[in-house]
Amino acid sequence: MAKITLSNLAHSYQTNPASPADYALQTLDHEWQDGTAYALLGPSGCGKSTLLNIISGLVQPSQGRILFDGVDMAGATTAQRDIAQVFQFPVVYDTMTVAENLAFPLKNRKMDKAYISTRVQQVAQMIGLEPILAQRAKGLSADVQQKISLGRGIVREQVNAILFDEPLTVIDPQMKWALRTQLKELHKELSHTMIYVTHDQTEALTFADQVVVMSEGRVLQIGSPKELFEQPRHTFVGYFIGSPGMNIIPAAILGNGASIGDYTLRLNKHYSAQSGITALGIRPEHLTLSDDTSGLQVELLRVEDVGHYKIVRTQYRDIDINVLAGKSFDYRADKCYLSFDPDFTHVYSNDWLVEGQ
Repeated sequence: MAKITLSNLAHSYQTNPASPADYALQTLDHEWQDGTAYALLGPSGCGKSTLLNIISGLVQPSQGRILFDGVDMAGATTAQRDIAQVFQFPVVYDTMTVAENLAFPLKNRKMDKAYISTRVQQVAQMIGLEPILAQRAKGLSADVQQKISLGRGIVREQVNAILFDEPLTVIDPQMKWALRTQLKELHKELSHTMIYVTHDQTEALTFADQVVVMSEGRVLQIGSPKELFEQPRHTFVGYFIGSPGMNIIPAAILGNGASIGDYTLRLNKHYSAQSGITALGIRPEHLTLSDDTSGLQVELLRVEDVGHYKIVRTQYRDIDINVLAGKSFDYRADKCYLSFDPDFTHVYSNDWLVEGQ
């Protein structure tokens, strides 16, 4: 296991990058703690797989350094970095049995046969492969083959980190929850540094201690699921996390008041004058719909019943605002009023969170 330090790191797939737009990974400096489970979360093309492959040694960065426990890994191979990696699609040896597949990384390192046998049994039990250890991998379903890949990734006890590159893509949706839970339990048991790439917020939030939210090659925020949900540092983080995501409502901010069109609401904190584009951010669950005319008047567009709650789609002028309401919600008027919970109403300037006084 290792503490991983990224220092002035950036990468471009172009030979002579001339501007920030030419970089798949913008300059970043971060320190990831030994034994922590991280998730790299963001849309396709945001740079998360590039970052993972730089950590593993599959890609050499255009600039900067990566250090394991303070040791510079420049030029070191994946094997020299002592990294285990599980890819998006299963990589198994068809002619080998399940047990032989799991044992392969240990045999390569010439481990003791008795230890290999014991360790294979332990890992098979962890991920539910015991009944098929003697079967050949050829012909097994894609989700079972991916479980074999997962098992091979965790079979080594002494590794600096285990990297997962969207490992549940081919897994049947009904099995994803079970495997996510198993991975979380495995992390508790093994205490390895784990880094998990995904575009699925549910996977990231249920697996990781710390989630690294990325967009357009930049790391926008690193935090616990609770921090990202309650205190998003950037409007993208607020919008990307949550279902529906945070409402971003253009507003003028002055002192402890915010003006949305001709409506003014009071804020819990005092804000100095802001330059650039300002907005309020509030999650749908922190808005209340009623016929109280002191609120922001909106047009009710439709109500979507998702079972244990309802999503109410509203609009103020040309701004869409989503509200979460209880399953008993039944409002039939075209117009209604929104009230804001000031404890969960955030101020943003040029997309970044502003701390009030």
